[in-house]
Amino acid sequence: MPPRLAPTAKSSSRSSKINDATSPRAGDLAGADESLVAVAHIVGAHALRGLLRVRPYSPPAPSLVAGRRIVVERAGERHERLVLSAAPHGRGLLLVGVKGVDDRTGAEALVGSRVLVSRADLPPAADDEFYYHELIGFVVETTSGRSLGAIAECFSTGTNDVWVVHDGTTEHLIPVIADVVRSIDRAARRIVIEPLPGLLD
Repeated sequence: MPPRLAPTAKSSSRSSKINDATSPRAGDLAGADESLVAVAHIVGAHALRGLLRVRPYSPPAPSLVAGRRIVVERAGERHERLVLSAAPHGRGLLLVGVKGVDDRTGAEALVGSRVLVSRADLPPAADDEFYYHELIGFVVETTSGRSLGAIAECFSTGTNDVWVVHDGTTEHLIPVIADVVRSIDRAARRIVIEPLPGLLD
């Protein structure tokens, strides 16, 4: 979902404003598994009025704005919330206020939760951009033809994105930087990389 990125494979958590044509009806989001995308997680409570410290997977996370309906997920449980406010806070964090959470105790109960938004609220990615969820399952190969497996997960280090690639037995962590990523074929769901020395050892 969402920091980070090489110009050849930019991930994004950008999102358009909600409008009547695309915004989900109240109560629809929490049960709509296939329509949701994780864009952030809640890392702490802030002050005494229920504000949440949220770390977006792709700062600045314009998908998290006042008026947006989100789903907060923790331990298999999902609850829909309305975002009341969102503002930058420190390095890569947001302070987010949601309806129904108005004290520190309520905010602390949500720490560790994932924040999900509807796919319908995400704008089309540009030609050089990819959403996290789009990359899952893409096959990764080296320029020499070696198959490394498929992307199972994406995360950010704060400096760049990293793809977690599995072949069933081996895991590789591939940095998403221009020196490594050579091509991305959307139609074929295939990525070609040029490994840096020691990357695959």
